[in-house]
Amino acid sequence: MTDVTSCFLKMTVRGGWPPSALCAWVVLLLLVVSGEPYRTPYDQEQDQNRERTDHRTDPRTNPRVYHRDASEVRGKDCLRCCDPGEQPPPQYANPHYPQQYPQYQAVPQINITILKGEKGDSGQRGPYGKSGKSGQSGPRGPNGIKGTKGSIGTQGEPCKVQYAAFSVGRKKAIHSNDYYQTLVFDTELVNLYGHFNMFTGKFYCYVPGIYYFSLNVHTWNQKETYVHVMHNEREVVILYAQPSDRSIMQSQSLMLQLERDDQVWVRLFKGERENAIFSDDFDTYITFNGHLIKPKSEG
Repeated sequence: MTDVTSCFLKMTVRGGWPPSALCAWVVLLLLVVSGEPYRTPYDQEQDQNRERTDHRTDPRTNPRVYHRDASEVRGKDCLRCCDPGEQPPPQYANPHYPQQYPQYQAVPQINITILKGEKGDSGQRGPYGKSGKSGQSGPRGPNGIKGTKGSIGTQGEPCKVQYAAFSVGRKKAIHSNDYYQTLVFDTELVNLYGHFNMFTGKFYCYVPGIYYFSLNVHTWNQKETYVHVMHNEREVVILYAQPSDRSIMQSQSLMLQLERDDQVWVRLFKGERENAIFSDDFDTYITFNGHLIKPKSEG
């Protein structure tokens, strides 16, 4: 201060400034040297509040306050409150602690029922999946309630038992000719349902199945006996006796599988040699028998 004042007085004396200018410079110099700015009552109140705050946060006067960095203490000064999303003024911003405010974002509300479209058509049916494995059989359930008695049914047909049988004989002797000769019988012993025709000497099958047949003849002395049992036009078995000094009874039997309208008969062989069957016109020496054993319908 003394150096500045002495320098200013030397410049005034040398320059010869007027007294009015000199007074203005003196007033200006006093304002600069004093260094005490003008303070309003509001500024004084703010200083008192700051001193009380510093006293509470000073570790030397308050042991509860731990030592912190001066920059952190300065950052605790009062700041103006701001709305979310608004930046504070530059003079209140703290470069060491940037302000963090929650950011809000408006989410539009959409009514889903308005956006829902119409129901589409049903799609095609997919293929069937593979069958699963069979499960184990469950336990047997309880017996159900006994039902009511049913109505009487219609009367059925009586059981049909099918029969076929015949037994025929011949009392007259017979000698062979130059052709095959059918053996015709003159005595009817049994002819059930007339299946054996006495005029043709043939049995006609009306019940298909398995049949049993037998043929009995009496040979002639010194003559040959040679006959066939025929199935339709096929020779099935033969009855044969060589010429002998005595006559004997000869027989042949067989079973045949017959179909409907089949024929069974006896044929005398043609007379290349003397062929005959003995009889005396009184007794029956020749017989031909047959009967059904099992019908085809019974399986």
